[in-house]
Amino acid sequence: MRVESMPHDLSGFEGESLGLLLFEGDLDGINCLGDLASEVRSRAELERFTGNKESFIKATFPDGRIKRVILAGLGKREKATPDAFRTGAALVVKEAAKSGAASLALATPTAPDASVSQALTEGALLGSYSFDRYRSKKDEPETKIKQVMVAGGDEEALNRGALFACGQNYARDLANEPANVINPLTFSGEAQKVAKEVGLECTVYDESHLQGMGMNALLAVGKGSAIPPKFVHLVYRPAERSAKRVAFVGKGITFDSGGLNIKPDEHMRGMKGDKMGACNVLAAMRTIAHLRPPVEVHGLIGLAENMPSGDAYRPDDVIKAYNGKTIEIGSTDAEGRVTMADVLSYASKLKPDYIIDMATLTGACIIALGGYMAGLFSNDEDFARDLLSASSRSGERVWRLPLDDERLRKRIDSPIADVANVGGRPGGAITAAMFLQEFVEEGIPWAHLDVAGVDNYKEPFGYYAKGATGFGVRLFLEWLYSII
Repeated sequence: MRVESMPHDLSGFEGESLGLLLFEGDLDGINCLGDLASEVRSRAELERFTGNKESFIKATFPDGRIKRVILAGLGKREKATPDAFRTGAALVVKEAAKSGAASLALATPTAPDASVSQALTEGALLGSYSFDRYRSKKDEPETKIKQVMVAGGDEEALNRGALFACGQNYARDLANEPANVINPLTFSGEAQKVAKEVGLECTVYDESHLQGMGMNALLAVGKGSAIPPKFVHLVYRPAERSAKRVAFVGKGITFDSGGLNIKPDEHMRGMKGDKMGACNVLAAMRTIAHLRPPVEVHGLIGLAENMPSGDAYRPDDVIKAYNGKTIEIGSTDAEGRVTMADVLSYASKLKPDYIIDMATLTGACIIALGGYMAGLFSNDEDFARDLLSASSRSGERVWRLPLDDERLRKRIDSPIADVANVGGRPGGAITAAMFLQEFVEEGIPWAHLDVAGVDNYKEPFGYYAKGATGFGVRLFLEWLYSII
């Protein structure tokens, strides 16, 4: 799908489909349609369309200069965020596609600024996403929308929105792939392929390298699988020497059976999605290579398959991580944090200005925040504030949780090792984040996003399709732009 700008004046526009986004109670915005305004307003009044958020109606004019007009509601003007425009654009694109449209114009009564232009582009591309490559009979409409024109759109913002959305859709594709397709070997191969295509540095460390490096935690998690673990280090370097260096860390458990602490059947389904943090890192690095920001960015991915076998790591095992700290294993199903221990330790050695990690880490975070918001943990107030601000722009909602409860921290004390990998169910998302913090060097601003609740949606809504979400890709990119 191509997204481009067109003149904002709609009075003479001719086309097969036009989506007009309106605030609640502001039907005067229909006047921008010129000679069609009166009839469209009559249709809106007949259908009692008022512009409520996520509402829409369609008016068809077979012999008119515009064949179909779709009105979409943004909700109250005073509560509007970029996400309202993102969602509105997605709804219009879906409805136009159902009608067989191949092209679509998107408009607002007044010319959109840069943030709205970007949001409209993201909504159009994200809303048209589907994953059905393994279905003989496709779910998508026979006609795909190939062109979207944003009336009065800011060209630079449209291009940025297209790159951001394509990054998230790439992460969705990768995360939706089943474990018999994507495993540590094939994922690392995909990373090498992407790096070659877009001009990133890429180093893949195999089992023998990991042993020599002392990445015993990552090795332990992958021991039970016939497919050995991998560690991927991607680097984007700007044309000129950068004053800032960022490390982006992703959890890449390509399938999580729970290991010897095996999951029950109802919890094992969907565990192909335990790699979404890694998918987000690769997607973001791919996008960064096109955006060319003046910041050095390292993408670090620990890849393993957590399986039970005679070689699998066990409860009560003690493992020495990359930074020398020892971990007592309380549960092999708390494998993500063990994997991340090595990768975060490695990230710290790079002496970055910031470390941010994304991981489908804990079911406890879902219990705490529900299934539509990620948990944010950080050791730095300014960093946390900036990420919350980026979240408000990207529409990927996060809520900050604490790291300063000293009594809760005692739950991951171990009598025989430096730290235990589980601390019980109460505050489980917090103790998991506290565990990760043990592997980040003091003085480095660090943030952890627990995306376990938002990695996959069972029902479509807004600009999300059923399946993997790629939640967090655009948040990271929005934050990265904020520090330039």
